[in-house]
Amino acid sequence: MLGLGATELVIILLIVIVLFGASRMGQLGKGLGEGIRNFKDAIRPTPEEDDDEKDVKQEDQRKAS
Repeated sequence: MLGLGATELVIILLIVIVLFGASRMGQLGKGLGEGIRNFKDAIRPTPEEDDDEKDVKQEDQRKAS
């Protein structure tokens, strides 16, 4: 992990806490989690898209036969 040990990570965490404050850390974590969740939802196909892809594959197979 970029050559960072436990001591370096603790120092970075302490600097972040000093800069943003302990109360703000929860908000930052929440925002990061929501962003990751939204990204995962955006790249995951919906059930409707799955059905459309299956239909296209079946049509391609029929045309090839």
